[in-house]
Amino acid sequence: MEFDKTMHFNVEREENSKSKEILKEVYQALVEKGYNPINQIVGYILSGDPTYITSHDDARNKIRTIERDELLEKMLKNYIGLED
Repeated sequence: MEFDKTMHFNVEREENSKSKEILKEVYQALVEKGYNPINQIVGYILSGDPTYITSHDDARNKIRTIERDELLEKMLKNYIGLED
């Protein structure tokens, strides 16, 4: 096995057309409860721990319907201007 080659990461999944809407709803629920939504969402993405997200307005369950790697992919594409 060669260790000097770059691994190719490709995840095939159905596109979740509601990801942006769900993320906005989660963001709003965090604001309503007085949290810093960016910090909380980043904490969730990095750790996978859903307790970073409030259960207010079912936000915790909503965000768990989106794969964390999908969130990162969408954010990176948005950040560098490659919106799909």
